[in-house]
Amino acid sequence: MIEVKALNEYQEIIMKIITNAGFAKSKALQAIALAQKGKMDEAQEALEECSQELVQAHKSQTKLIQQEAAGTTYEITLLMVHAQDHLMNAITTKDLAGHIMDLYERMNNYEAALNR
Repeated sequence: MIEVKALNEYQEIIMKIITNAGFAKSKALQAIALAQKGKMDEAQEALEECSQELVQAHKSQTKLIQQEAAGTTYEITLLMVHAQDHLMNAITTKDLAGHIMDLYERMNNYEAALNR
């Protein structure tokens, strides 16, 4: 049986993953919206903030992996599955945001060249 203290820590780590991944995804979507408006510097800043949130989520995930490697195992809960889902979606959204930002920048440059 897992002691309550360990279980509470496990749940706290899971919530950190969910929170950081959620913030990361929001920042990636914000970056896309800013790029769409031609605010590329602000978009790049939002994407960097996204990356920082993902680093924090990954640190939490790594802590759980290290605990498991050391012999502490936990039941796989729906909350843990939800956390992993959030993290993977945030990573995918960040990757796509970078490509979309590039496309907007190219489109804006092309339109600017046409209007000269």
